Amino acid sequence: MRRQIEGSRAVAETVALCRPRVIPAYPISPQTHIVEALSGLVATGELAPCEFVNAESEFGAMSLAIGASAAGARTYTATASQGLLFMVEALYNAAGLGLPIVMTVANRAIGAPINIWNDQSDTMSQRDSGWIQLYAESNQEAADLHLLAFRLAEELSVPVMVCMDGFVLTHAVEEVDLPDQSTVDGYLPAYEPRQVLDPVDPVSIGAMVGPEAFTEVRYLAHVRLLQALDLLPRLASDLYHVTGRQLGIVNPYRCEDADTVVVALGSVLGTLKDTVDALRDNGLRIGVLGLTAFRPFPAEQVRQALAGTGRVVVLERAFGTGAGGIVTGEIRAAAPDPIYHTVVAGLGGRPVTSASLRRVLLEAMGSRLSPLTFLALDEDLVGRGLARSAATRRSGPTSGDVLRAVRGGRA
Repeated sequence: MRRQIEGSRAVAETVALCRPRVIPAYPISPQTHIVEALSGLVATGELAPCEFVNAESEFGAMSLAIGASAAGARTYTATASQGLLFMVEALYNAAGLGLPIVMTVANRAIGAPINIWNDQSDTMSQRDSGWIQLYAESNQEAADLHLLAFRLAEELSVPVMVCMDGFVLTHAVEEVDLPDQSTVDGYLPAYEPRQVLDPVDPVSIGAMVGPEAFTEVRYLAHVRLLQALDLLPRLASDLYHVTGRQLGIVNPYRCEDADTVVVALGSVLGTLKDTVDALRDNGLRIGVLGLTAFRPFPAEQVRQALAGTGRVVVLERAFGTGAGGIVTGEIRAAAPDPIYHTVVAGLGGRPVTSASLRRVLLEAMGSRLSPLTFLALDEDLVGRGLARSAATRRSGPTSGDVLRAVRGGRA
């Protein structure tokens, strides 16, 4: 049914249709509306049987999720930003144990300085934790990805993150077509765990593994994650047959004859496509490559999509401090031939506008763009901050200095 609905509510209702049995959660913006809605559905009996557990922390939430999943329950949780970092130890345990937990991450910047707005620093920091990572372009895609995520997690017995941009998607109200319960039941079978703790047949999980076998265990985890690249298209095809909507691992847009291709993940793809359409109207051969799957990384699909492209601009919503583009390194390793530009954009929720994208893309196509660019960077503000730190040893915290300068005080 098509409805005008907030993104968080659409995700919550879709998750409920997947019939989770345990939902441990701790609220943190901009994820809170998702678990609030699910707790309400459990409280009214609309989602039953299901146990909603108010955890004492994000670490507690993931620890509870591990226990519930190991006991054979379909398990879901959600978090964001510092909450994701707080559950890191348990995050790695969930992956190492091969537990099919599904988690929504409402992407948000991580501190310091504290910032509640959107970028993708949180999930990018955990890209090698052993979780599959799927990034949503729209609220419709975010809802559909949760259906796929439960199937994928349970087929392979691996945990899956569905990443959706905080506030930009979670708090946006737009039309979303949500399936009915019978459609979801037809797509997502009853949960049959590949491993389960059973008092009738007791086993141990989480055993210590020494040097004699640790490499082999990690290798098998790597292989299992790579299997998702073969399984995803089949599961997406099954979903298409029941919803009429196609989900791709990578999604080329107007790339057929493109000299320049812009690569990005998440909600910024909508603005990018509008910008590229306008540039195409002016006769420029440019396209967009959207990545839905970032872990496992779809190297072969990226290589094929960029074949024949002379220039690639990677739009990053996070970056490696002291190194540069995170996504750029992965793209370049898959397709080393083009000229590469990294554009870091939208950190901490700064708007990414069509005008700013048009300007930077024209510079790239005119060979005037540097290898690493920070979109809409206030160079005067940065210069004043650097001058202050050079002038006095006790220059104070950078964030405080910058805020005073922005508000008209002395830098």
